[in-house]
Amino acid sequence: MDLMSAMATFVRAVDAGSLSAAARSLPSSLTSVSRQISALEQHFGTRLLLRTTRQLALTDEGRILYERAKAIIGEVKEIEAALSRGRHQPSGRIRVSSPSLMGRLVIAPLLAEFLRRYPALSVDLLLVDRAVDMVEEDIHLAIHVGRLRDSQLVTRKLADIRMIVCASPGYLARRGTPEMPGDLAHHDCLVFSDAPGSAEWRFADNGKAGRKIRISGRLWMNSLDALAAAAKEGAGIVRVPSWQAEADLAAGHLVRVLTDFEPAPVPLHLMFQPSRLASPKIRAFVDYLVERWRGVDPFGAQPRTDRETESIFNSLTVPNGRGIPSR
Repeated sequence: MDLMSAMATFVRAVDAGSLSAAARSLPSSLTSVSRQISALEQHFGTRLLLRTTRQLALTDEGRILYERAKAIIGEVKEIEAALSRGRHQPSGRIRVSSPSLMGRLVIAPLLAEFLRRYPALSVDLLLVDRAVDMVEEDIHLAIHVGRLRDSQLVTRKLADIRMIVCASPGYLARRGTPEMPGDLAHHDCLVFSDAPGSAEWRFADNGKAGRKIRISGRLWMNSLDALAAAAKEGAGIVRVPSWQAEADLAAGHLVRVLTDFEPAPVPLHLMFQPSRLASPKIRAFVDYLVERWRGVDPFGAQPRTDRETESIFNSLTVPNGRGIPSR
């Protein structure tokens, strides 16, 4: 049995939804497709598919193989493209995930020039405010805000994002300005979340992080943009990234409060799978971010020098300490 060919047939059958559809798309015979999948099940010693007359269902073991096989096949295609076109001509599709607001305001505006520069590349930008499964969802690069859990992914801190609390001048004139985090219990708070309920905002306490204040907001939204807009109209007090509120603060639409209690900045990380370290298309995207962010911080902190910006990306590491090879 050709293991790679059998895995490719298995993936095609799962994607197509049936053995007959997979046979038509390959093209191949239904008997050949069925024989390859049976051989694959015999090779791994487990049932991979539950067959019915209308559809296929994956077993738990089948789902594991599907996810891994799809990733392996994708890597082989990238290797073939790299060898045929050369490392200086990256090609293929890059799937990038990012928090919605950051992706829309910071990442998306950079993509037009990137696509002009690399005509053989395509980009899928997935804007989601949730954790992603990079293997199952076939994500090549993920931008993650916040502390990281233990992971086998390649990770690198890119920047810091400071969360601030602010409100409109009209709201503060009407309801007063909170002097302590505990004062928020007597204010209308605007909360970012997927579902209403209780929430917690973190503040510093005597210079130390870790003080949490329970918030029971009157207005909940899953969009930071919409929350900031409501805050400008006087709906209440909002907690947003400083870079998002920068223009409204400068224009006087919002006023920063509780500045003495702001917690330490939240880290921003770039993550991808170790197997993609040497991918030309991944390197092209990383190099492009280096160029566009050189000497500036898009998230409102102090500007970096060229050397500091380059070191952020050139020292991407995996647990064994190896970096991305240079082109």
